[in-house]
Amino acid sequence: MKQYFDGTHRIRSPKQTVELLRDLFPVFGITRIADVTGLDRVGLPTTVVCRPNSRSMAVSQGKGVTYDAAVASAVMESIEIFHAERIVAPVILASLEDIRYTHNVLPVDQLPLSYEVEFDPFAPNLWIEMQLLTGSGNVWVPYELVHTNYTRPLPPGSGFFLSSSNGLASGNSLSEAKLHGLCEVIERDAVALWSSLPWPERDARRIDQRTIEDHGLCQTLRKFKDADISLAIWDVTTEIGVPAYLVWACENGNVPVLLSRPSVGAGCHPSRQIALSRALTEAAQERLTLITGARDDLHSDYYSEMKFQETIARPGCLSFDSRQSYESKSPEGDLVWLKSRLTAAGLDGACFIDITADYVSDHIAVVRVLVPGLEGPHDDPRYTPGLRAQIASELMQ
Repeated sequence: MKQYFDGTHRIRSPKQTVELLRDLFPVFGITRIADVTGLDRVGLPTTVVCRPNSRSMAVSQGKGVTYDAAVASAVMESIEIFHAERIVAPVILASLEDIRYTHNVLPVDQLPLSYEVEFDPFAPNLWIEMQLLTGSGNVWVPYELVHTNYTRPLPPGSGFFLSSSNGLASGNSLSEAKLHGLCEVIERDAVALWSSLPWPERDARRIDQRTIEDHGLCQTLRKFKDADISLAIWDVTTEIGVPAYLVWACENGNVPVLLSRPSVGAGCHPSRQIALSRALTEAAQERLTLITGARDDLHSDYYSEMKFQETIARPGCLSFDSRQSYESKSPEGDLVWLKSRLTAAGLDGACFIDITADYVSDHIAVVRVLVPGLEGPHDDPRYTPGLRAQIASELMQ
């Protein structure tokens, strides 16, 4: 049952989660946690966790409406990536043509492909087995979409798919982790579809911020206003029906080039309040990403001057409470509802793999989730639009 409700829903408080894991920090390679909130004016808690020997991202970030939530967010992200760098489940080295007659393989054309290398069904590739979320069997998927070990040389067959951490998630229970992973892949799909629309259609989804009445959300909005930062909020929910929001935060007036780029945040959750809270706190986190320069993947164009004040300032006309919201008493209840939404949208191939290490399984769960047919992260330079992006205007309902 859910026990924690401050900006998110969890079966355990963020502080309890971190304390259960603290003795294992040396095992994960976590060397320090830094509170970087004070480097910006917004004041929404933001933290970074350092893991110098990471095989992918050495710094993980966390955000929340409380400091403890931000710490737990960063710690759990770091631990998720640690697990995905060290997957010990069996894999198969074979071409698609080798295994498609003897194994249940996810349709490759429904997975996020990379534009850099055209998929070759006769080329050897690594495959790993995942479980269908319906519980009706297993399916084999490209290992490249599951692991985060990006040390060189990469495994055979790498480069065909859009490798990322999308769908990599953790939680205080297996259901909580699955829920978080599904929300992330639905969010990335929603933002990709919205971004493929012409501006008039995008702006038709803009929220009238005066219609947001939730006390916690209003407090968060006030922090941006007091910092003289304007916000634009769009409802990017697709036909799946799980609330998803996109936030752009932009400085007003004359500011240093460092902060002239809009900071972007996105969030998805059965509860529209939690979905928007995640988007707002992520926008604040991205500002601190630019200020600290802590990420390994930041390039110079992230600091180029971009004029978006006029775009941000346009008023919204969509009421926040016009979006259906769902809340149950447990992560299991939310997960059942989420799966029903995917099924109703014709996306019934969702699958997951539990990659939790035995020595931590009494405290948390770590999973990787895939939903064939959904769009991958559109901001990845290797992103190739899928079928959903091609018919996006029909899906944004």
